[in-house]
Amino acid sequence: MHDEPSSFVIKESWPVPGEGTFTSILKKRAETDPEHPFLVWDGGRLTIGELHEASNRMANALLALGLRKGDVVGLMLDQHAEHVITLYALAKIGLVRTSINVHSKGDYLSLLIGDAQPRAIIAETAYRELLETAMDKTPVEFAIWNETEQGSGTHRLQDLLRNGDPALPSELADPDDVLVINYTSGTTGAPKKFTRSDRVLQIGCIGCLLIGEMEPNDVLLFWEPLYHGAGSQTVLAACMEKVTLAMVPRFSASQFWDQARRTGTTKTHYIGGILPILLKQPARPDDKVHKVSVAWGAGCPADVLAEFEERFGCRVNEGYGLSEVANYVCINIGGPKGSVGRPLPWFMVRTIDGEGNDVPPGQAGEIIAKGKRPEFTSRSLNKQKTTTADGWIKTGDLGRFDENGYLFFEGRKSDSLRRRGENVSAWEVERIVVQHPAVEECALIGVPSGLGAGDDDLKIFLKLVPSASLEELELIKWCEDKMPYFQIPRYIGFIDEFPKTPTQRVKKAELSRSTSDCWDLEQSGYALRR
Repeated sequence: MHDEPSSFVIKESWPVPGEGTFTSILKKRAETDPEHPFLVWDGGRLTIGELHEASNRMANALLALGLRKGDVVGLMLDQHAEHVITLYALAKIGLVRTSINVHSKGDYLSLLIGDAQPRAIIAETAYRELLETAMDKTPVEFAIWNETEQGSGTHRLQDLLRNGDPALPSELADPDDVLVINYTSGTTGAPKKFTRSDRVLQIGCIGCLLIGEMEPNDVLLFWEPLYHGAGSQTVLAACMEKVTLAMVPRFSASQFWDQARRTGTTKTHYIGGILPILLKQPARPDDKVHKVSVAWGAGCPADVLAEFEERFGCRVNEGYGLSEVANYVCINIGGPKGSVGRPLPWFMVRTIDGEGNDVPPGQAGEIIAKGKRPEFTSRSLNKQKTTTADGWIKTGDLGRFDENGYLFFEGRKSDSLRRRGENVSAWEVERIVVQHPAVEECALIGVPSGLGAGDDDLKIFLKLVPSASLEELELIKWCEDKMPYFQIPRYIGFIDEFPKTPTQRVKKAELSRSTSDCWDLEQSGYALRR
């Protein structure tokens, strides 16, 4: 077992997780440095003092509506300052946020709303029709829309921001109050559902500050969607250090470095296949002309890491984590290249064999992790076979420790899928596709995307109903109305019979990973709607 950190320097100026809350952290920042630019974007800026006051106004307005600590609030908002203010407003008064991917629709959206059971929804009017369809099945008491004109019988986000009391709310979250419900896609069943407390979110944020080597006056190129765990965590981490988030609408490989130069970016984050995608851009004479000193994230192969550092002239700090704990559990700062680092001070990490025994250094085993105290980790809201009797989380990933306690990621043991930074549940996709009248049975697997370890393209196998026929593009268009674009398979293959276990489970390991024996969406020329 490896539970001792390497020489991580946790600054005295950073909060000790649990000694305060995000409310007290933001309040202190607003009192000592109110004019510091917290968030900047094309045409605007939000200071730390303005963020504190605006989130107070909104928090008090939500309390005035009748919402109370512990109520669930679903967010389906785009990338803008009001979304950031909303995140802090909910955190201040202990409203439990569940962020909804803005590409959600159809059965997927209904399933999420039905499970989360939010008392309120805060969303863009662009998603109103989709949400109201979902809310027909799961009634929601308060719907708050981001709209410029007053609608009949509706609440407006702008009114909450304008009319709420600017004073600190009288009802505030405590360190171990739940602030977030996260869903992380299951591999063979329904999505896994976890809560995170204020304390756990703080631990995750300090992990970000450490792996990013954050210093006062750093500027972070902020491209991550705010509905994504990495995006919301970065926003919360930014109030713990005197940094500025330079927000752009979305990730753009062609504009990335120009955006970094224009905003004076000094640090940036990556997920999934971002670094390989940037490396595929045409080389430019000014590839090293920027201020970025560190890129931090996870899922970067060692050869890609070395090529990226050489071409763009910045360090890459790799880490390893999982939603079920507190995101990062290991980080690598100055350790051997290719390693995901050593455990952070709050966690224990082991590698075990099939019998649950620890494996020796140099030998691969399944990675399991655990907080040193129960309040240091997320709490599962559904029964998972991936948690041992004594609380260890079985990740389904393979890894090996070297003699110095550095962990090296060795691939997946489980059937989990990850596509361009988004977790994909095979079960979620399969349960929708099998509803097509021509499909009798289906199975989804991941195949190499060419973007490095930890990034998959999706291949689905279809067994059709006897005498039925189905064109591949017909299925794709059918899926577009029922699931977000990132769940739609790229490859489609047909099969007469699936290999099965004696208990009739599909033996996915025996399905072909080849991409030359099936239909390819990208080669079809069809552009998915988003």
